[in-house]
Amino acid sequence: MAGAERAENDSVPAYNEVDVSVLVIGAGGAGARTAIELAERGVDDTLVLGKRNHGDAHTTWARGGINGALGTHDPEDSWEIHAADTLNEGHFVNDPEKVETVTKQMPDRLRELDDWGMDFSRTEDGEPDQRFFGAQSFRRTAFAGDYTGEALLNTLVEKAQEYEVPYQENVMITKLLSDGERCHGAVGFDMDTGEFMLFNAGAVVLAAGGHAAVYNRHTSRDDENNGDGAALAHDAGAELMDMEFVQFHPTGMAVDEDDPEWEPWSGRLVTEAVRGEGGRLFNSEGERFMERYSPDQMELDARDIVARAIAEEIAEGRGTENGGVYLDISHREQEFIQDRLPRMYERFSNLGVDMAEEAVEVAPTSHYGMGGVRVEKDGETSVDNLYAIGETMAGVHGANRLGGNSLAETVAYGAVTGAAVAERVDGPGTIPEDTHTSVAKPHLHGLQATANRDGEYEPESLMTELRDLMWEHAGILRKESSLRAGLDKLDDVRRKAQQMRVGDAQSQSFEFAIDMGFMLTASEAILRSALERTESRGAHYRTDHTEKDKQLQCNICIEQSDLGGMVLSTEPVDEPSESVRAAVNEGHELDYHQLE
Repeated sequence: MAGAERAENDSVPAYNEVDVSVLVIGAGGAGARTAIELAERGVDDTLVLGKRNHGDAHTTWARGGINGALGTHDPEDSWEIHAADTLNEGHFVNDPEKVETVTKQMPDRLRELDDWGMDFSRTEDGEPDQRFFGAQSFRRTAFAGDYTGEALLNTLVEKAQEYEVPYQENVMITKLLSDGERCHGAVGFDMDTGEFMLFNAGAVVLAAGGHAAVYNRHTSRDDENNGDGAALAHDAGAELMDMEFVQFHPTGMAVDEDDPEWEPWSGRLVTEAVRGEGGRLFNSEGERFMERYSPDQMELDARDIVARAIAEEIAEGRGTENGGVYLDISHREQEFIQDRLPRMYERFSNLGVDMAEEAVEVAPTSHYGMGGVRVEKDGETSVDNLYAIGETMAGVHGANRLGGNSLAETVAYGAVTGAAVAERVDGPGTIPEDTHTSVAKPHLHGLQATANRDGEYEPESLMTELRDLMWEHAGILRKESSLRAGLDKLDDVRRKAQQMRVGDAQSQSFEFAIDMGFMLTASEAILRSALERTESRGAHYRTDHTEKDKQLQCNICIEQSDLGGMVLSTEPVDEPSESVRAAVNEGHELDYHQLE
C-alpha cells in the first residue's frame, strides 16, 4: 500500500492517492470479518476504512444475539430448519442460495468466534448459551448478555489486529470510481483533516451498513445507516433489490420528547432479548394485547406482526401518554434481569426506571433494511470488482428479517466474500485515464464546490424534513396516494438540497451534506419499490392491497436508466434445496408457552 500527495495541473483539488489490493468500506462486523479472511488467505495489503473511531461501528448496537443451529438446548435444531425459519419470516422472497450459505455456515462461525475468545453467555456445561428469539422454532440465538454486537466486534477487531490489518478511521467514501462495468477504486475525504483521498483498488468491498436512518424514529445514530452503501453502488451502476422491505422493530423507546434527559433516546432499540427472556406487552388498559393478535406465539411472533399490533393499539387509543405501549419483565427476578439483560437494565436505571419493578414504554421504530445491493452468490455485484455484504447487500432476509440473523449474515458473508476476493484479486490495479478524467476529477471538483458553500438551508434541517417525510409516507402503513405524495415531497427536498449552507470539509455540515445525497437515493428507491409492490408482504404493508399476491412472489430490482433515473423490474425467486423444502414442509414453529 502506498500513498502520495497529488495536485493536478488543471486545478483539480489536491488529494492523497493510496494504492491497495482490496479496499473494504465499513469497519463493522462484515468489514472486519472480510479483512480477517483476506489476511488468512495471504492478501497483505487490504485497507479497512471506518467513518468512526476504531471499534465504534453500528455492529455494537446489535444487542440480542447471533443465530446458528448449535443445538445447545435443542439438539433437534438444524441448519435446514434455520433456513426454513428464515424463508418463512422472509415470506419466500429471500434468495434461497444466500439463506443456505448463511445457515450452513453459522454453527462453524459461532465455534470460530468462541475459539477467538468471544464473551458468550454460557450454559452450565460451558457451551455458548442460546435463547428464544421471535419466529424461531428453536433456541438458536447465541448471545453475550444483551451486548452481543459489542462483544462480536471486539473479538473481530482483536483478531484483525493479530494479523496487523491496516485500518484508517474517520474516512468517508463519497463516490466509487466506476465506468458502470468495472469498479477501480473510490474517492472520499479524511473527516479530521478535510483532506480529499483517492483509492486505487483491485477490488472494493462495500460493508457500509443499511438505510434505516432515513426515518425519523430509528435505532441508529443519526450519522450512520443513511444509505451510503446502496447509494454508492447504485451510482456506480450496480442493481438494488428489495428496497421496499424496511423492518420496523416493535420495541423502540417511547419517551417524552420535551424532556431533555429522555429525548435523545427516542426510538432507540429495546432489544428483542427482553421479550426472548419473557417480557410481556400491555396496552394502557392493562390488556396483554398479543393474545388477540397471536395467541400461540404471543410477543415472539414475527417482528412485522408485533409491530403492526402495537401500531394498531396506539391508533385505537390504547397507547401510553408517550405514544407507545408497555413492555414488562418485572415478573422476573432482578438478578435474572441484570444477568441476562445488563445493558438494558443499566440504561433504564440511569434514566430512573427499575425494570425489575416497573414496565418501560416502547413503540415501533425503523431498524433494518432487508433490501440493498443485488449480489451474486459470493457477494459480487453486477459491476466487476465491486462486492457488497452485510446490511448493504440484499437477498438473505426477503420481506422481513429474522431476529439474530443480521450478525449471522455479517460473519458468514465476511468469510465467503473474503475467500472469493482473495482468489480473484491480483494487486491494486490502475484507474484508467478516462475514468480518472470523467469520474474522479469532476467529483473532486464537486467536493471542493460543496465545502464552504453559501445557501438557504441547513443540511441537518433537510435531513429532519426527509426523515419526517419517509415516516409519514413510507412507514409501517402505506398506500398509493401517500407514496405518490411522498415522491412529490422528495423532489422538493432534492431541490432544497441544491441550496444547502455547508461548512468546510472538516465540519459536520459537510458530512451531512454528503449524507443527504445518499439519503435521497435510498428514500427514492424505497418509495418507488413500495409503490410498485401492490400487495402486503412481510414488513411491507399496503392498506389499499392488504392481501399477499402470489404473482408478486418476486424481487423488485432497480438500476440506473441511461438518463439517470431509476428503472424498476421484477425477477423470479429461485427454489430452495430439497432438504430445506422438506424442513419448510415439516412446519416447525416456536412454542412461546415454554417461556411461561
